[in-house]
Amino acid sequence: MAERRVTIGWAEGLHARPAAVFVKAVAATGVPITIAKPGGTPVNAASLLGLLALGAKGGEEVVLASDADGADQALDRLAKLVAEGLDELPAAA
Repeated sequence: MAERRVTIGWAEGLHARPAAVFVKAVAATGVPITIAKPGGTPVNAASLLGLLALGAKGGEEVVLASDADGADQALDRLAKLVAEGLDELPAAA
């Protein structure tokens, strides 16, 4: 299982607009991904309700994970999005 630990770069955390940006980005990867707080229960990263229920705040660490083909590249891109608080998924390398 590939995973990335990343600190949330959006000041407001994964709430409202940043959560919608993140969910859209996850769907764009085409890779099933989970997100969790360290030690917490993972939720589907493509689920807006699941993401909002996570209650992840700015500056907190989250764990992105997947065991699907293409997971490493997708997780790298999503980790950059979250860490830098970007408005869209970075281009594939």
